[in-house]
Amino acid sequence: MLIAADKFKGSLTAVQVAERVTAGLCRVVPGLDVEALPVADGGDGTVDAAVAAGFERREIRVAGPLGQEVTAAFALRGDTAVVEMAEASGLQRLPAGVFAPLTASTYGSGELLRAALDAGARTIVFGVGGSATTDGGAGMLSALGARFLDGDGEPVPPGGGGLAELARADLSGLDPRLSAVELVLASDVDNPLTGPQGAPAVYGPQKGAAPDDVAALDAALAHFAKVLEAAVGPRAAEHAAAPGAGAAGGIGYGALLLGARFRPGIEVMLDVLGFAPALDRADLVITGEGSLDEQTLHGKAPAGVAAAARAAGKDVVAVCGRLALPQEALQRAGIGRAYPLTSVEPDVAKCIADAGPILERVAERIGQDFLL
Repeated sequence: MLIAADKFKGSLTAVQVAERVTAGLCRVVPGLDVEALPVADGGDGTVDAAVAAGFERREIRVAGPLGQEVTAAFALRGDTAVVEMAEASGLQRLPAGVFAPLTASTYGSGELLRAALDAGARTIVFGVGGSATTDGGAGMLSALGARFLDGDGEPVPPGGGGLAELARADLSGLDPRLSAVELVLASDVDNPLTGPQGAPAVYGPQKGAAPDDVAALDAALAHFAKVLEAAVGPRAAEHAAAPGAGAAGGIGYGALLLGARFRPGIEVMLDVLGFAPALDRADLVITGEGSLDEQTLHGKAPAGVAAAARAAGKDVVAVCGRLALPQEALQRAGIGRAYPLTSVEPDVAKCIADAGPILERVAERIGQDFLL
């Protein structure tokens, strides 16, 4: 039995999901051999998943999205590091109810990458998602040695809004160690940097951007790419149009400029976490996340787990807080059956507040259906 589930956002971490499912299963079959491999798709929770799989947690003080100092973590095993941009620049780093779509910066994410280099990493998996920022990765690049200057030769203000004042970009001071590192951009988002499907238009509103802010950010990021084209040549424009450039407020664009290779986040994380050998040992796989919905089918963790399990001929069931997919869609994704918390507790508010105990009851049902 392998439990490879993502977090129930706002209720349970991926590690807690695995613990609760294990507890429920073991009530049905005491002593059951259960292997837990918490998973993540590159967004928030990615470092925790790596640590649960045996990576060492490293903590440092970095700049949060508004410049305030925060404690952020990355994960290290040997010369492989897992860096999660949300640890430094995520929405959870903003004060409650506060958004800063024009001024939030990814500088702290660059500091995390630099810390991974300092720790000896030669491969860096850079998980991006859940950002508070829309600065095209300018803050991150600045922390790594790039300079973005206005017409007076002064650094432009932080955030995507400040890029409207950009006159010159200088990438000659980038940390030379970056050229010797394999940088993998791990994301479930394949948007370009700008335009109708770009970072500001699609994701700006959930970061507090009003329509005027979205237009300003889109223009500023387009200008950013244009100025970078003058500095580094045509690849700046090519990267801006590439899948993944718009990930996490355009930090994907900054990572591509650093030579990153874009891969779907869940694919990367399954490789890093050692999913294949764990799958070989399993006869049934339990995956899941807080909401199984249309977004799940587009690169989220349960879809990646189910696809890999199906390719290996293994049965998959899913646990979730809320189920918004018909059975046919689940079957197409490789999930034989889904067990939502609402199947044992119809009150959604109670499901959110008491997710752990209710998930144990759901797991008991799975045990009764599949193990007896």
